[in-house]
Amino acid sequence: MGADEEPSPTRKRDRGEEEEERGDEGAAEKRPRAEGASLLGLASYEDDDEEEAARGHANGRRAEEEEEDEDDDDEEDELRRAPERRPRQVELRRDCPYLDTVNRQVLDFDFEKFCSISLSNLNVYACLVCGKYFQGRGLKSHAYTHSLEAGHHVFINLQTEKAYCLPDGYEINDPSLEDIRHVLNPRFTKEQVLNLDKNKQWSRALDGSNYLPGMVGLNNIKETDFVNVTIQSLMRVTPLRNFFLIPENYQHSKSPLVHRFGELTRKIWHARNFKGQVSPHEFLQAVMKASNKRFQIGVQSDPVEFMSWLLNTLHAKLKSSKKKNRSIIHDCFQGELEVVKEVHRKHVMEKREDGDELNGEAGSMVGTADSTVTETSKVPFLMLGLDLPPPPLFKDAMEKNIIPQVPLFNILKKFDGETVTEVVRPSIARMRYRVTRLPKYLILHMRRFTKNNFFVEKNPTLVNFPVKNLELKDYIPLSKPKENDKLRSKYDLIANIVHDGKPGEGCYRVFVQRKSEEAWYEMQDLHVTETLPQMVALSEAYMQIYEQHE
Repeated sequence: MGADEEPSPTRKRDRGEEEEERGDEGAAEKRPRAEGASLLGLASYEDDDEEEAARGHANGRRAEEEEEDEDDDDEEDELRRAPERRPRQVELRRDCPYLDTVNRQVLDFDFEKFCSISLSNLNVYACLVCGKYFQGRGLKSHAYTHSLEAGHHVFINLQTEKAYCLPDGYEINDPSLEDIRHVLNPRFTKEQVLNLDKNKQWSRALDGSNYLPGMVGLNNIKETDFVNVTIQSLMRVTPLRNFFLIPENYQHSKSPLVHRFGELTRKIWHARNFKGQVSPHEFLQAVMKASNKRFQIGVQSDPVEFMSWLLNTLHAKLKSSKKKNRSIIHDCFQGELEVVKEVHRKHVMEKREDGDELNGEAGSMVGTADSTVTETSKVPFLMLGLDLPPPPLFKDAMEKNIIPQVPLFNILKKFDGETVTEVVRPSIARMRYRVTRLPKYLILHMRRFTKNNFFVEKNPTLVNFPVKNLELKDYIPLSKPKENDKLRSKYDLIANIVHDGKPGEGCYRVFVQRKSEEAWYEMQDLHVTETLPQMVALSEAYMQIYEQHE
């Protein structure tokens, strides 16, 4: 057939037949109408409608049949898949021939529970032979592969605490693994918690060294001594420690920081550890995340800042709506101050020009040329900052700076309601503070570091303080208690954080008291040594916690 020739009608018909055979109904429908346009006039629209309706019904039926077929297929698939989804029947055996391969020396559950290969934290098992973490125990899992390659057969699930033998896959039910479960997740009964401070017994680690539960060293991962001294100090606060030793008390909280702090508390006070120290690694990871890297591993920070952040964050994560913004943190540390602020009229007028609104009381007091505006308010506090007198600028005859000393009572006068403290920020004002309610545990911090535009200076002034029987009512006028209550103003020191070295460098250590023996210990990261109470008072105190007498 030539290029200019038109295809014959028969050829057209053949193509139409082919289209019909392929099931292309649309194409077959268009063809006769195009060929015989005269037929269009004779066609009945009613017939067309009926045909379309019939076709619609046929399509609907076909779709329904297809759906039914799909449903049947789904049911078949489900039946086929059902055995996989059903929990596998795991054989439970007591007689595992590999239990003697378990090596407790290499087990360390202080680090994050991530698979060492996939870095996943889901369904992680610890190999009890080499101490490494692996994910899963199925046929293609990392733990299964490790059991075949290394010939290590005993694994424990870090979440459920169940032990398994791989590659055989049966669960091991043997009481000899109980001590490992206790180290993985230390538990305390309420009775044990109440008797903790009466325990004078030492515990023995696997390497033969002795340690005191609650007096264990903490690893300094990298410049994390500021965290270690804060944790060691808070461990002496009995109600706080008792609260975190029982996880049921804070199971309503979804904060990882709260649960990691509880876990760390239980590990520090656990009497059956395999080693005489604890690593706060998981807690530090939670701190980095919760503080948006404000506090992180490898960057030295201030324990006063960290203590303030930690207490406020724990309170925010623990508070329950039932108790009107109360938590164990506020029950232990919250007191109340009365603050009287005097601002000179000139500064008030400047404020007003800036557009800041003043309350009615302060506004009504602005009058004469030299008048001052006084504002009185009640402010809750978790710790009190004490100002140290400036050190002498001149050296003595021996060309040495004499380190000055100041009694604690002198710097506590800041809170007697009469001593005036000049402040520059946010505006120049004269402040007077008076303690109106004392907390059960009083945190004091000495402002040793001052920042100027160029560098940080450290004030070396020594503070003389009593270790026992600090009587506050002699120096601070306290409000009279209610009829049934008696005035509790006597305190004993339980923790004293010290800074050694230059500002911005240096390191922190802490003196803490062990209640069962009333002995004092000096703790610096992993080093824990007993010391005399007299030595506690000779150091450059930076932050202290005092406990109120009952």
